[in-house]
Order: sequence, then C-alpha cells, then structure tokens
Amino acid sequence: MALFSDLLHEAKAVAKSLVDLSAGGHVRLGVTGLSRAGKTVFITALIEHLTKAASPALRGRKNTLPVFRVHAEGRLISGALEPQPDDAVPRFAYEEHVEALSGLEGRPEARIWPQSTRRISELRLRMQYQQKSGFNPGRRALTLDIVDYPGEWLLDLPLLEKSYAQWSQDSLEAASSAARAPLAQQFRGFCAQKDPKAKFRDEDARRAAELFTAYLRACRGEEFSFSSLPPGRFLMPGDLAGSPALTFAPLSLDPSGVYPPDSLAAMMERRYEAYKAHVVKPFFRDHFSRLDRQIVLVDALAALNAGPAAMRDLELALGDVLGAFRAGRSNVLSTIFRPRIDRILFAATKADHLHHTSHDRLEAILRLLTARAIERVQGVGAEIDVIALAAVRATREAKVGGHGGPALEAVVGTPLDGEKIGDEVFDGRAEAAIFPGELPEDPRTVFRDPPAQPAPGEADYRFVRFRPPTPLRARDGSLAPPPHIRLDRAFQFLLGDRMA
Repeated sequence: MALFSDLLHEAKAVAKSLVDLSAGGHVRLGVTGLSRAGKTVFITALIEHLTKAASPALRGRKNTLPVFRVHAEGRLISGALEPQPDDAVPRFAYEEHVEALSGLEGRPEARIWPQSTRRISELRLRMQYQQKSGFNPGRRALTLDIVDYPGEWLLDLPLLEKSYAQWSQDSLEAASSAARAPLAQQFRGFCAQKDPKAKFRDEDARRAAELFTAYLRACRGEEFSFSSLPPGRFLMPGDLAGSPALTFAPLSLDPSGVYPPDSLAAMMERRYEAYKAHVVKPFFRDHFSRLDRQIVLVDALAALNAGPAAMRDLELALGDVLGAFRAGRSNVLSTIFRPRIDRILFAATKADHLHHTSHDRLEAILRLLTARAIERVQGVGAEIDVIALAAVRATREAKVGGHGGPALEAVVGTPLDGEKIGDEVFDGRAEAAIFPGELPEDPRTVFRDPPAQPAPGEADYRFVRFRPPTPLRARDGSLAPPPHIRLDRAFQFLLGDRMA
C-alpha cells in the first residue's frame, strides 16, 4: 500500500511538472535557514523588489538592483503575485509582513520584525521580462514558486537513514559533550534511571520527551545558539504537539540487546519510526524533493556571539543541510521526473549589523563553515555560492569622533528595546551609533576556544539588534522596496540565468 501511494504521488508530481513546463519558464525556489536567520524578511523583501522594481512610480530613482542584470538592463517589465499554487499549503502572509516592517496600522513608529517561520508556506510570483539571448529573443514570463520552510525540518532528513539505536547513540553523545552536558543534565539524569527493558509506561515516555525538548530549547537559546538539534518538530510541533509521534526520546541501548515488544525501548523505537513515516517522509516527498533552486540563510552573527562551540555546531548543521539536498545538474527530463537543485546559495544574514569593511570577512567565515559540506557535493553539477547580505538594511554607516582623535567607523540605527552595550540599555525609540568592531582577518580564529584570560582589547562579538528602518515612499505615496545589502547579487545567482 505504501509503495502504491508513493507511485501515485510521483505520477501526480510528474503531471504537475508537465503543466508547469508547458506554461513557460518555471522555478521552484526553496528558502530555508535555522531559527532567527531571517527567512520571512528575505521572502518579503524579494517580493517587494520583484513586484515593484519596474513600477512607474520608481522611475528616475537610483537603481537599487544593479547586479540583477535583467533589471539593470531595463528588461524587467513587471512582476505580480498570482494565486497560491498548492491548495493544501498555507499562503505566505506577505501583506502582513509588509505591514509589520513598515509600521502596524500605518504607524512607522510601530514597525517590528515579522514573526519567524514556524510552518511551511508558499507564494507564486510571475515576472514578465524581455529575453535577449537564445534563438528567439522576445517577451517571456518566468513563474517563481517560493517555498518557505523551517531549516530545523531539513535537519530531520538524515533521520530517514538512521535506526532508533543509531539516533539515540548520536543524540546522547552530543548531549554529553562539554558544551551541552550542563544543559542536558536533567534529561540525562532521568534517562539514566530508566531501564530500557522495563515495561512501557506512558508517563515515562512523556516525561522523557518533555525533558529532551527542554534540553533542545536551552541549546537554541541566544546564550548558546546551537544549531544541530533534531528532531525539528520537537521545537516547532504545530498541530502535532502532544501526539505519540512527538513523545519519544533517546535511550542508552545495548547494541546486542533484545528488547521485549512491550518494553520502554520498543515503544520509543516504534514512535521514532512513526515520526519518520508520518512527519519526515511526507515533507521530503510532498515539498522538498520538488525544488529547483535553494537559498539557505545563516545567522552566523548569533553563533559568533555564543562562541566557538556554537560555530562548530553550526558547521555540523550546515553539513547536514547540504547533505540533505538532491543536488545536481538539471535538464528537461530531470525537471519533469526527478527535479534536482542545480543552484544552492548560502547567505550570511544581518550584514547591516557590521561595517562594510567586515562584510567580506563575514562571507569568508560562512565559506569556511560550509567548505567541508561543499567539498562533499562537488562534481555533481550543482553550482554553490556563498554571500553576506541584509535583505532589509536596518542601519546606515557613519564616522563618529575625530575631535583630537581618530574617527571611528560606526553603524547607526535604532536598537531594539532591551538591547544593551555594557551598562547602557536601549529603549527601542532613539537612534544610536554602534561600533561593531571588525571581524578577524583569519576566519579560522572563530573556531578556537578563547584563552582563560582574554588579552586587553580582545574582540568580543556582541552584535546589537536593530528595529526595521523607517519605510521609504515612492512618488505616488506607495511603499518603496526597503534598502538592502547584496540582495541583487542573490537574485542574479538564483534567477539570472533563467532571465537572460
């Protein structure tokens, strides 16, 4: 029955691919990233720019997408949203997110960052452009389906290849590491008291799952900012909260042990397999396996704030993310029968928190974080790139000081309420000049544990978070696309070849 269901789904997917192909150019873009990486902001900014870049109300203004060639060359004719492509998938709440960024209820002083991605959503955008290359240049259309999903779900895909015993061993080894052991103390203590061969009791499973989830949440906190935290739905359960599929935890098992069918270990294994069958596999089959292009947003600054252990964990997570992609060179047949992701972009977000002199260094850090993972997939035909960007730029740059001393490079913006530097706490209303310091020239230093006694003046990566910028207006009073850093470079890599 499962095989028949899979074949039926594949047949429907092929039919849908044929419909999309017959309609003209079509790209299915996946947008993901781990918690607080800026997925919602990126998609909102993408739609704002691609639907308004050719607007008459913006004519005569400075080109804000100079690297996106179809726009820079004046070939982008229009961009407009179309009805949601999949009836069973929620629509990306674009309009609500624009309102949050520009000011709730039309009040600019009430601008906030949109809510983070907690479920899968989609939106379809259709662009008209003038094609200049090929045998038959002329007016063309490109349909862009944007698929937004939590990166934590992506980290579940490797579970499909792991048994419960192997996952338990990996999870407990991670929980006993020096960096995580204090956070996992309650969970490890509870599990150490439980005999895996003992008769199953539901209250034991619930308590173990609660403590395991609390440990994962602690790992994700800003102080630690760990990234590799599967199963992803434990942190984003949605409508699965409290279900048996999310009521399991790793146990210390004897590799050669035999566990009775009614034992704690056997029931935990059953629920782990149910999680894979009813949560992980449908996500891969219904959404992830049909992607053509992919951008992975990375909050490297949060990991830098937390220290070398968080950086090493982020490197591990990004390796798992890239390993999950079905990467390879795409052609017409693969587009129809077995889509492959032929372009993958890793983007370090929140570049506006740094002075531009550190942007290349932030990019170098992300390149180092992804180097091992990229090396493993090289040769399969997919193009992979790394950039530093800010989809919505919340700061501007300025020189401060200079009276009898050197002028310092600063970023100026409105820090979020409660942000602080030293003893100064910001109230979320007034602008402030922040001196973010410089990232190291050698990116390898961010992985090294600091000495017990830091040297005087040693860099401390504590980056301030800012409110969204004051919204810009076009000539007709409508909202203009927000300022950005290198968003056009991302557009060119992900879409430029399809709009040449």
